[in-house]
Amino acid sequence: MTLEVKFTKLFINGDFVDAISEKTFETRDPRTGDVIGRVAEGDKEDVDLAVKAARKAFDHGKWPRMSGYERGRIMMKYADLIDQQKEELAKLECLDAGKLLALTKVVDIEGSADMLRYYAGAADKIHGETLKMAGNLHGYTLREPIGVVGHIIPWNFPSLMFFSKVSPALAAGCTMIVKPAEQTPLTALYHAFLAKEAGIPDGVINVVTGFGSTAGASIASHMDIDMVSFTGSTAVGRKIMETAAKSNLKPVSLELGGKSPIIIFDDADIDMAVDLARTATFYNKGEACIAGSRVYVQEGIYDKFVTKVTESMKSWVVGDPFDPHVHQGPQVDKAQFEKVLSYIEHGKREGATLVTGGKPCGEKGYYIEPAIFTDVEDNRGGNRESEQYEVRISCRGSDKGLKHSEQNVEIDSSWNHLDQLLPNYRSRLSFWRL
Repeated sequence: MTLEVKFTKLFINGDFVDAISEKTFETRDPRTGDVIGRVAEGDKEDVDLAVKAARKAFDHGKWPRMSGYERGRIMMKYADLIDQQKEELAKLECLDAGKLLALTKVVDIEGSADMLRYYAGAADKIHGETLKMAGNLHGYTLREPIGVVGHIIPWNFPSLMFFSKVSPALAAGCTMIVKPAEQTPLTALYHAFLAKEAGIPDGVINVVTGFGSTAGASIASHMDIDMVSFTGSTAVGRKIMETAAKSNLKPVSLELGGKSPIIIFDDADIDMAVDLARTATFYNKGEACIAGSRVYVQEGIYDKFVTKVTESMKSWVVGDPFDPHVHQGPQVDKAQFEKVLSYIEHGKREGATLVTGGKPCGEKGYYIEPAIFTDVEDNRGGNRESEQYEVRISCRGSDKGLKHSEQNVEIDSSWNHLDQLLPNYRSRLSFWRL
């Protein structure tokens, strides 16, 4: 599969430009490990330029001063352009991230356009409240855009994460700097191009490609950025919150990794439970913060479930994500590939039983067989980390996860067991200033 990569430079103030340092970095095809292209490596100086453009667009530009209806109309056009280019965008995301082409087209690209339309509809529905006060006084709340926002997005859902952050910020009237993950920078640059085509004014959306330790850190610490939104690991989220507080005390919106349990009780439809557990765990090759990668099975059906889920993996095809018969593509890059394999080895060293899978596959690229472990203690390190890839089948409780799901006929029975398994995840994404 060959595909022309059209955009590899930084997008600042409506133009594609080289990094000030003129440095670039490689982005690779995870199917083969081959270089797709070289992308501009933005640094602190480039972030400064992007912030300057965004600040000018916010303080003096048209976007925050348009009516909500006008912003929504332009956002609708932006969504239409994404739909028109969905074939190319899906192929580009598949090439850069190893995601399944058919699902990427429907879930990621069409989903991104739908998300834009949703927030476009909200742009002219910004309401405050009027308060009756003592005497002849009254009070009211006025929602205003917070200002310049920095978005730092992950590599597992590049387009969806781009628009989950950019869309509400656009609707509110904010301007922004987006730093895509260095593993998957290509679709963000294409989305920036389409934003300009749609009529979004220069400086409203700026995209700085580069590394988290440089470009990302500069966004978190920048004194002229009013808010940071980040999706990624808990460890990096802590650093961003600390850096934001030490700079200008900017508010931070965090969506952080977790380790989500699936709970299956004795009265479950076991075939349905097997199918749900397999899909929830290995969807998007396990690279999802809400992957159901720990499976808790009640003792009465435990052995039967293990047998059935192991047997079901024989029909699970790992291979080229452009092939419509494939269920799972490669890990996003070599580092993630090696990290997953290290977790598998760690699990075996700690005494867990590897029932099936867990080996590299294919002659090249970053492919791994889905791994199923049993006899996993809940306090083992690999069972509590978000960036790993095995099914953990255990009957023990847990206190960590972004979400939980139950497969059970009796709802009351499920809720009686959730005290130990309630997720600690809270998400707040707000671009308003009261």
